[in-house]
Amino acid sequence: MKKVLSIVAVAALSAAFVACGPSKEELEAKEKAKNDSIAAVEKAKADSIAAADAAAAAAAEAATKAKEDSTKMADSVAAAAKGPKKGK
Repeated sequence: MKKVLSIVAVAALSAAFVACGPSKEELEAKEKAKNDSIAAVEKAKADSIAAADAAAAAAAEAATKAKEDSTKMADSVAAAAKGPKKGK
């Protein structure tokens, strides 16, 4: 009798456990939310890399411009140090 009662109890608990589990729609919604979250992270990562590349390009351009400006300044200082041009 105890064995039969134990088997019935295990069957009832198993049925209750299966019945209380998530439905197919809930599982699909959870999977979709996870995939959307992963896609958002990947997009943010790509945007961050693009922003870093743009910042590096801007810094390189600024460094090039600064070098050109300092070269022009050095040339004009050197020309001024030679004195005014004669013959004009």
